[in-house]
Amino acid sequence: MPQSTGPWNEIFKQGGRVFTEPHEDMPRVVQLLKSRGGHTILDLGSGTGRHIVYFASNGFSVFGLDNSPEGLQATRQWLREEGLDAHLWLQNMTEKLPYEESFFDAVVSVQVIHHADMATIRMIVHEIGLVLKPGGFLFATVPKLKNQGERFEQIEPNTFIPLDGREKGLPHHYFTPEELREVFGTFDVADIHLDKVNHYCLSAFKQ
Repeated sequence: MPQSTGPWNEIFKQGGRVFTEPHEDMPRVVQLLKSRGGHTILDLGSGTGRHIVYFASNGFSVFGLDNSPEGLQATRQWLREEGLDAHLWLQNMTEKLPYEESFFDAVVSVQVIHHADMATIRMIVHEIGLVLKPGGFLFATVPKLKNQGERFEQIEPNTFIPLDGREKGLPHHYFTPEELREVFGTFDVADIHLDKVNHYCLSAFKQ
């Protein structure tokens, strides 16, 4: 179980849970999954557990993967406080996912998969497709605007590394809706919209 970390491990160490409220679309996601009989969910890049706790409290079997020991420790504490349980795994999302193929009814990933170059993002999308069941649901968000730090190094088209700020050194790829549809071309993309904080929200189903 690789012990890789990044800037967010220090952010969680200093700031605790940081995020406590689930993404604004999560009630809709819960309703959709329940209407389809979905039960098993992977939160890819689960942070300190806001969506782990949310889905577990709604009766789902929840799995969380994150590369931050501090984040997973905070998630375990939060689960204990709520009397809930989940399956947590410490690993970088850029490595092969440690789950059986066609295992999950849904994968959610909020503000995570853009933290890589495009070749790596394509690999992550491929791995998501492997662990989703046929017809399984994916909800993912990515930023529309460069909003971290003041100085950036561009490493490829639309991919930047902040040279300052709290996410210093962490790659950021900035998608267009057209590029999202292309990268998730093996999925049936049902919707792409902007949320209240200018993040693109993608809903898609594994074909």
